[in-house]
Amino acid sequence: MSRPEVLSMADRVAAPHAVVSIMGDGSLWTHEAHWTAALRALIQSYLGEDRRAGTRGTYAGPGRSYEDDLTDSAFSAVTEHSFPVARTWTPEEVIGYLRTTSFARPTLFAGHHPEFEAAALRLLQDHAGGGVLKEDAVFTVLLARRPGGEA
Repeated sequence: MSRPEVLSMADRVAAPHAVVSIMGDGSLWTHEAHWTAALRALIQSYLGEDRRAGTRGTYAGPGRSYEDDLTDSAFSAVTEHSFPVARTWTPEEVIGYLRTTSFARPTLFAGHHPEFEAAALRLLQDHAGGGVLKEDAVFTVLLARRPGGEA
């Protein structure tokens, strides 16, 4: 969806003092840890260097930040709030997560998905200290209001 179009629609339908919230914490594809870097390299060894994006090919990343889009919208009073999040994953949980992503879903691997999952599970087990993989992420919340608005 077009971010400017969504924000324009929100401006038309939202109450005068409404707050728009955009939040997220990235994904294991973007997380920087030894085990995620090794996993990303394994995925790329099967699918190529580019990150997959659904059925449309490869992911190019947004041309603009969410902050820029909000600043250029009616909701231009933006504050950012960051919350550290420490997660632990088992190798099996990561395999389950990968099945739901645009960059490592089973259909991308065609007939090689079982081979990929076996290799990924071995890789993750090798990196899991005590059977656990650690992810130290930051959950970011952007709150945007119309100038002069109160929440």
